[in-house]
Amino acid sequence: MQLKLLPWRPSPHKTLTLDPAKPFSSLSRFLSHSLSEDQYEDDPPFSPVSKPPKPKKNKTQNKDPDTKNEPTRPLKSDLPFDFSYSYSETNPKVEPIAFRESPKFSPFGPGRLDRKWTGTVAPTQQEVDLNRVAEERIRVLGDPLTEEEVAKLVERYRHSDCARQINMGKGGVTHNMLDDIHNHWKRAEAVRIKCLGVPTLDMDNVCFHLEDKSGGKIVYQHINVLILYRGRNYDPKNRPVIPVMLWKPYTPIYPKLVKNVADGLTFEETKELRNRGLNSPPVMKLTRNGVYVNVVDRIREAFKTEEVVRLDCTHVGTSDCKRIGVKLRDLVPCIPLLFKDEQIVLWRGKRDQEQDSKCRDRSEKFADA
Repeated sequence: MQLKLLPWRPSPHKTLTLDPAKPFSSLSRFLSHSLSEDQYEDDPPFSPVSKPPKPKKNKTQNKDPDTKNEPTRPLKSDLPFDFSYSYSETNPKVEPIAFRESPKFSPFGPGRLDRKWTGTVAPTQQEVDLNRVAEERIRVLGDPLTEEEVAKLVERYRHSDCARQINMGKGGVTHNMLDDIHNHWKRAEAVRIKCLGVPTLDMDNVCFHLEDKSGGKIVYQHINVLILYRGRNYDPKNRPVIPVMLWKPYTPIYPKLVKNVADGLTFEETKELRNRGLNSPPVMKLTRNGVYVNVVDRIREAFKTEEVVRLDCTHVGTSDCKRIGVKLRDLVPCIPLLFKDEQIVLWRGKRDQEQDSKCRDRSEKFADA
């Protein structure tokens, strides 16, 4: 079988001589000797082809030094405000009752910022001179724009196909959004900001934080579209240092928004108002990531004739419903009574009734006088 499977060519210079005493040992010795000599002369077709080993590359040689992996000292920023994930959608006056993650885990990364993370903000490490900050902002903005200059900016950036656009979602004015604004300001005088979702309930608050945190000036506003101007003396090379958040921190646990028994009412009265609100027609129907600029005025108008109103927030989401309820509580103002099946029931409270009665008494006194 070996002779049939291994094709070999006998050498013409050698002759096979067998020992009559040991024929098989002589044959095996001859085969091994001939195969070893002819191994590289006539390889069989099924034998593996030996390849020369490739030289291993040394990663340390011919490589530029990576400055990103080098240990750097904590980044220092001179911005005169506390760093937070969202500036327009958080209220620093309301303290959380618990945290979903340990406050020692900073979203800026370990050792990358000289500020300590408290769980909600990274406060400044030095006292802020408000006068100096105001003077610096006035210097960067320069002289006010003329009407012709404003018209040119508006015509250039107001269209939906503008390349310099930032979309604002339910997070509102976030910290990383400030870095995006300054990146656009490197090559453009202004940036177009399109606002959607819960922040559109209070556009004045959004405009305030955009100007306060970025140092720019809003030169145009149409419903939910803003144009933020950088200023005449803005220098991209001397832009402020804005450390980027590496991940979104978990939202802390805040006090309960809806109480079992509303203030000033009994349990039966609260239950009766909730049932009345659920069975009443909705004042408005809100869509997901919509524009809510006229919701506050509609709720105030409805409270003039109704004591309890309902908002239909189907497909909006449970978390967004609670954010809407918190904003309406402070803006209208009103008292949220129920969040159920993406429906919001609001009560105008007794203060409006007392104020209405006082106003009526005053008007009657002036009429009698």
